[in-house]
Amino acid sequence: MTKTILQSVKFHATPEELFELYLDAKKHSAATGAPVKISRNVGGAFHAFCGSISGRNLLILRNKMIVQAWRSVHFKQSDPDSILVLCFSKAAGGSRVDLVHVNVPQQDHKGVTQGWLKHYWKPWKRYLAAQ
Repeated sequence: MTKTILQSVKFHATPEELFELYLDAKKHSAATGAPVKISRNVGGAFHAFCGSISGRNLLILRNKMIVQAWRSVHFKQSDPDSILVLCFSKAAGGSRVDLVHVNVPQQDHKGVTQGWLKHYWKPWKRYLAAQ
């Protein structure tokens, strides 16, 4: 089993704005610069970065938490889905996203860990600053 990926990132936005930035396909695509299809329903599927990542929603607590079964194209077919938990909360000066990502296979662990910063957190900050 690989080490759990834990990240906590502050933004100048509300928890509601951050929740929508992830779960609203139009905003998600605009912020990351890559097309995404994402359901807003439990059990619904998502596909992002031209199908490089995909999965389904396991739990959605509006404006508070998103839990997904998640995998990338670098997972082996025999690898089980990883589990992604995103929590949105108020923090000094704005809000915070707390990420817990478990069961990411060894061959993709470094890429996924760095990918959150490169493909989400930095682009989100640029997107929010431009709003």
